Amino acid sequence: MSTLIDDVVARMGWASVPDLSIVALRGGITNLTYRVDAGGETYVVRIPGQDSAFLGIDREREHACTAAAHQSGVAPAVVAFLRDTGIIITRFVRGRSITEQELGRPEMLPRVVEALGRTHGSPPFPGTFSPFEAVRHYLAAAIPYGVPLPERFEWMLAQADLLEGALGAPGALRPCHNDLLAGNFLDDGERLWILDWEYAGMGDPFFDLGNFAANQHLSDAAERTLLHAYFGSVPAGAVARVKLMRIISDLREATWALVQGAISSLDHDFRAYARTHFDRCTAALEDPRLPAWLAAAAAPVPHDAR
Repeated sequence: MSTLIDDVVARMGWASVPDLSIVALRGGITNLTYRVDAGGETYVVRIPGQDSAFLGIDREREHACTAAAHQSGVAPAVVAFLRDTGIIITRFVRGRSITEQELGRPEMLPRVVEALGRTHGSPPFPGTFSPFEAVRHYLAAAIPYGVPLPERFEWMLAQADLLEGALGAPGALRPCHNDLLAGNFLDDGERLWILDWEYAGMGDPFFDLGNFAANQHLSDAAERTLLHAYFGSVPAGAVARVKLMRIISDLREATWALVQGAISSLDHDFRAYARTHFDRCTAALEDPRLPAWLAAAAAPVPHDAR
């Protein structure tokens, strides 16, 4: 055990519990996470990664968003928030992890939409989130470290400006998760739970849809299934907005990885991770359908469908 988890155990009064058990959980590439069994209860302790504030993470906001999402039944209950360290302790949700492939199956997408509907209908979150602002923030944070930028990076940024202009202001800001990786979903057999609310805030629901589609590599057909489950139809403007949000999702993930590569002490190849997302972003920007998406993104879409 690290000193930090020992400190948490002491502060929570678990040190003298006879059935204490602590297991490090794998899978995250930002924080240290532990399962703690103590006094007949099971908890998850999340210890913030090194210098994670550079990633735009506000732990006070994360705590508030997690608590609000729990009210909607989509996030685990918060047991404690150690404000001075940013450590969040939640109830352990008993469920199984889900792969990207499974999350993208047609029969699973309505369940994903049900979880997103609960998220977007949660009590208001503090703070706002914009993927375009996130890209600018990460770039400003990474440059002082001299991180290598990919070829055509300036072109990517210029194209991102075109996307931002085409999308315009969100029709309505809703509580959004903004980091819908497969590793942030759990299936308890009845419902899907969403974990790790560190990038949550009031934002555009279309980013959640596009971010989910990008992270699960959804096909065009699967995207349409996702949108039909969410809206009850497949508006052309909604298809276009999801396509554009997928692109900015990959650019945001790539620039996030630039910062992580500079600050993180975790054993992870963040340069390769950034390269993967830069390549995906470039491929999408070169898709011959992009002009049509840019034009269609201005069409009215039912932001308030949920």
